[in-house]
Amino acid sequence: MECVVQGIIETQHVEALEILLHGLCGVRKERLCIHELCLKSVANLGLVSSEIRLICDLEQPEPTWTVRHVGGAMRGAGAEQISVLVRPVVESKVSKNALRILNSLGYKLDHELLRVGFAFHFQRGAQITVTVSSINKMLKLHATDEAVPVTPGIQLVEVTAPSSSENYSEVAAAVSSFCEYLAPLLHLSKPGNSTGVVPTAAAAAASLISDGGGTKL
Repeated sequence: MECVVQGIIETQHVEALEILLHGLCGVRKERLCIHELCLKSVANLGLVSSEIRLICDLEQPEPTWTVRHVGGAMRGAGAEQISVLVRPVVESKVSKNALRILNSLGYKLDHELLRVGFAFHFQRGAQITVTVSSINKMLKLHATDEAVPVTPGIQLVEVTAPSSSENYSEVAAAVSSFCEYLAPLLHLSKPGNSTGVVPTAAAAAASLISDGGGTKL
């Protein structure tokens, strides 16, 4: 399982967000370049459609592949009372011929994306990852070098942390607590509930850039 929130930020304020994250986390950022293929099952695999994502990390000297399945969001009173989305996630490393194998099993390519940006990984009440990336679409099949932004001038920010059925409340609280420090620059909410950009982001960004950092937690 994982706890997750998302938000968007204007590209012009990403530098300030990076400064803030570095000050808060105390770790170096990691460059991010992910080729993501979304595959969906066809009818002969059952009545319920299935969607999986094949992810290639292009930042590695030898690109590595991961298959990822994200389940539906947790529901019920417990889920409604927390500000993050909790969902089951299954991941596994796979070989570079995974796409051919998945095609033979009945999965077909629905769409593909290129995520370019950076990530911070750190421990604060939970193992938290913050990714900041532009989402790009391919003009030609698998042509990552010709990808163009889906929403020019806007980048996606995602905060995630692994959890379990026993500790998701504590992990969700840790994620929510950390996200409060990012509030001057962006709103973070459950995926699908975006509230847009923060009106005060420009002033907050200018302040961060002028003093060169944030407060280390």
